[in-house]
Amino acid sequence: MNFFIERSGLRDIYDKVVAGERISEADAMRLFESKDLNAVGAIADFACQRKVGNRASYIVNRYINYSNYCILSCQFCSFARKKRDADGFQFTIDEIVEKAREALKIGVTELHIVGGLHPSLPFSYYTDMLRALKRLDSRLQLKCFTAIEILHLAWLGKKSVEQTLMELKEAGLESLTGGGAEIFRKEVRSAIARGKESAEEYLDVHRTWHRLGGRSTCTMLYGHVESLADRVDHLRQLRALQDETRGFVGFVPLAYQPRDNDIPVDHAPTGYDSLRTIAISRIYLDNFDHITAYWVGLGLKLAQVALSYGADDLHGTIVEEYIFHMAGAESPQLQTEADMLKAIREAGRTPVQRNTFYEPIKILENSAIPEIKDFPAHSKVLEQNLATA
Repeated sequence: MNFFIERSGLRDIYDKVVAGERISEADAMRLFESKDLNAVGAIADFACQRKVGNRASYIVNRYINYSNYCILSCQFCSFARKKRDADGFQFTIDEIVEKAREALKIGVTELHIVGGLHPSLPFSYYTDMLRALKRLDSRLQLKCFTAIEILHLAWLGKKSVEQTLMELKEAGLESLTGGGAEIFRKEVRSAIARGKESAEEYLDVHRTWHRLGGRSTCTMLYGHVESLADRVDHLRQLRALQDETRGFVGFVPLAYQPRDNDIPVDHAPTGYDSLRTIAISRIYLDNFDHITAYWVGLGLKLAQVALSYGADDLHGTIVEEYIFHMAGAESPQLQTEADMLKAIREAGRTPVQRNTFYEPIKILENSAIPEIKDFPAHSKVLEQNLATA
């Protein structure tokens, strides 16, 4: 018996997890209220290793934000701009294809594409973009659009959500992103993202996608005005939908970035809070195979520690990230594949390069010496992209 668990008062929850029993919302609240982070982490680490063994994954991917023009004005968002703003941007399909072409040189397997709710781009822009990227390289996995973007595109095209998703899938969409979940409780959503889709609408977009055979990730934005009970309720609703569809491939907790937005908080989420949130997510979401420690919001060092607190994935190389950095994130814009491997190995895990669906591409035993694809001449490309954005 782990020493930390024995002294923590959490033995009954540990016994449930060992027996493969589901913990309750009351159990999750006890875990959040516990002051023994080591005990919570030990339970989560047990649950994680039972799922995936000693492996931890990463993906070689590239983020592309096609535009930051948005008709919404979410209070927490530092990314969105109006057409009148001097620092707004919008890329043509040719420019996006060129970004993808550069990314292919460093071995990316996934493009992660999201943007604001653009006021005037036609529905055809999105389908033409997907088709153009697939023509560039059919092996590229296209993980695109948040639930609110899907609702916006349905409105643009005067189509149902289902028809919209079917047409995007036919054009090359392979996975929805999980962004935009924020916190599901209505009062909290109204406080941080007034005018955005409801929890029910977010869940229904993903439900519809799953019923069409699609897979997706999901998220939770924590550390702003929500309560611990709100976090548990959010996890409860995700677990219920996963019971129904089994369509989520991974869960990504996102630490709120408090700078440069309209929801000031006294303190950003601490490392302690991030580790317990990741750990409790792993314990509670027993029907999810993977929990991602998102290094952009956490920093790579804390994300590395999270691999011992229930996380089994560090996300990806990313290359160019605007949304969190415009909100004040101080992490680098990218991580090389070598950085990811080093972080995973230092944590005592076996690195696994994965695809969009968390399926292994290659397992890199610690004795192996893989060819590491770095970012040759990519700093110039990145500087040019940032300068034009």
